[in-house]
Amino acid sequence: MAEIYKEMIARLVETSPFDIDSTIEITGKPPTMASSEFLTNKQQGDWAEHLVLTAINENSDDYMAVPYGRSESLAAGDVGFEDFYRNYQKELNDIGKRPDLLIFKKSDAINLDLTDKTSVSNAIAALEVRSSSFLVDKYTKFMNKRTHCATQICETIRKELVFGELSNLLQQKSPEIFTLLASATETTFRELDFRARSWSSTDDLKKLSERLKMLKEQIKILHKRDYLSITPKLEDIVLVNRWIQQFNVRHYYLQVFFDKAYLIPFQSILEISADPNKEGSVFSVEEDVKNQGKTTIKINVQVGQEMIGKIDMPHHVSEMKELDRGRLLFYVKFHGGQGYLDQEVFAREIIDNAK
Repeated sequence: MAEIYKEMIARLVETSPFDIDSTIEITGKPPTMASSEFLTNKQQGDWAEHLVLTAINENSDDYMAVPYGRSESLAAGDVGFEDFYRNYQKELNDIGKRPDLLIFKKSDAINLDLTDKTSVSNAIAALEVRSSSFLVDKYTKFMNKRTHCATQICETIRKELVFGELSNLLQQKSPEIFTLLASATETTFRELDFRARSWSSTDDLKKLSERLKMLKEQIKILHKRDYLSITPKLEDIVLVNRWIQQFNVRHYYLQVFFDKAYLIPFQSILEISADPNKEGSVFSVEEDVKNQGKTTIKINVQVGQEMIGKIDMPHHVSEMKELDRGRLLFYVKFHGGQGYLDQEVFAREIIDNAK
């Protein structure tokens, strides 16, 4: 008998190598003041959600997406925000985090009541829509060039130190480093690890030290994360799982950039992050400053599916928000743009998996 979806997710969360407390309660005082960055990020997120909603509904005859996540426009400092914040915390503790969009068969969406558990459970998929201020193609091109340049510099230094005029000196001063470099290739430079020595008693030793230091600097570049990512916090995993246990609907993350969008199942996020062999190449774990220092899993978006293969750039205008005490916040508002749904990916990854 096939494993029930919510039971499979509960098992993956339970067996995760991370310290995930499924019983955690969300607490804390509401923030007292919004920032320009927060308002811009919210506008961008709302734009991304609407773009996905429209892309699905304009390109599917039998299925439709409906908004489901919190849609209030209140921000810290607004009248009524504290009550909204407290109610939102209670909801997170009761049923978890509602996904932004639900996808239904149109035949199941007649007289739809999203306050009714049975109605929500009839959805074939739930989408958590995330937005990111990058162009995927340009970022990838830049990173490929950076990696290529660093690799070429490493190879040039390697040849100089192994076969050039500094070869004998390196063998004499550090045979261990010489052996590492003699066997290194362009595909293994990122794996090299050695202590950069510093010698200065002769010009040749100074030159050798400079070359080793330069080599270390280029290897550091190769160690840096070079992929755009989908970034669930451990706290997010708890809240998404809590919602799944309530409604048993397949859950997906959809990362929207300004030129395309990638889909990855929540199940895959759990499976990938549990595989130590993939850490460093497919995912990383970071204490992310942008997420209040919370433990964040960053998974390479390229392991997902390109569900929206092209996005027309939206228009963007400056807006102003005046706070009660006279402070002005300036932020960016987005409108327009269009996402072009890859119907084959949508059918294969969402519709077929719902059967």
